[in-house]
Amino acid sequence: MKTVHFFIVSICVILVSELRSQTVLKANGSTETYSLINSVLAPGYTAVEPPDCSHTDFGPHIDQVFDAELQQYVFRFQIHTSPDNDRCISFDRQRNEIKTYDSSPDNLKATIGENVVYKWKFKLPANFQPSSNFTHIHQIKAVGGSEESMPLITLTPRKASPNRLELRYSDHLDQITLTQIDLSKVLDRWIQATETIGVGEHGSYSLLLEDIADKSIVLNYAQADTRVWKTDADFLRPKWGIYRSLLDKASLRDEMLYFADFSIEEKSDLPEALSTLRPNAKQYSIYPNPAATHFTIKDLVILPNDTALLYNAKGQLLQTFSLQTNQIAISTLVPGAYYLVLRNNRLTKAYIPFVKE
Repeated sequence: MKTVHFFIVSICVILVSELRSQTVLKANGSTETYSLINSVLAPGYTAVEPPDCSHTDFGPHIDQVFDAELQQYVFRFQIHTSPDNDRCISFDRQRNEIKTYDSSPDNLKATIGENVVYKWKFKLPANFQPSSNFTHIHQIKAVGGSEESMPLITLTPRKASPNRLELRYSDHLDQITLTQIDLSKVLDRWIQATETIGVGEHGSYSLLLEDIADKSIVLNYAQADTRVWKTDADFLRPKWGIYRSLLDKASLRDEMLYFADFSIEEKSDLPEALSTLRPNAKQYSIYPNPAATHFTIKDLVILPNDTALLYNAKGQLLQTFSLQTNQIAISTLVPGAYYLVLRNNRLTKAYIPFVKE
């Protein structure tokens, strides 16, 4: 019987590590734009945050137009210095964005342990005018927790000398600029964005911006072992469009931004700590497996600062605790497959798959 259960664990590891999930939103020029966006990002709900309520005579602020360069339909986001605002809620700013959120499918919400790749194309007009305060065109935000008001990641043009495009980051509530480039490098041209995040307290982040026409790289930023999470968050989610301050209204003008080919791909549901393991990372033998109340890790020598991280089969972190003994209590877990990850000074030294019966 034990041999059978070990086989089940092995199969579980293989299936989890190979799991892929990709969702693509493309303009098609025929489906009503809001319906098309909602059908992909939040079926049955509303994933669009336009300023239509304050500007009803204009009609939808996101539509679809044919782009000669890409030879396809693309999404056009429009914003007006007046009378547009933020959904008739806030009047010192204006917003025309699309998003995923709590009503979106689970595979569009990033949780601890997941590795997610966001891809999209965008084009800003040649004479685009940003605010000196903020003019966000992309954000990664948390839902839930005490820090959800501050975006984790923000891509924002800013009025300066010269105007610049900033990549901003906030691990908690304070925000810093990770890198910046001259805004002219992304004006009047189609840019391919590829954003890769390893979600977790010791996660990873990268953003690559490429000029589609000449294949040149205009921005390339990567950071390992960085906090890609917010305290007590439920999940992370992306936003695209334009969200700008009206406090510097004199600097602004009516704008049209273009977006195309949004893609959200979960590369793996494998726990963060497992996905980055070196091939020679040790797997200790344990007994019994499966276990009902506890199991023992054979030949484990516990060192100072040893900790254990408990993940379920979906890669969700359930518990972190200081490791004091080689006997692990699991009586409170529901039956199923799990991983125990052993670390010393934040470096993974082993992972252990097991089954709670």
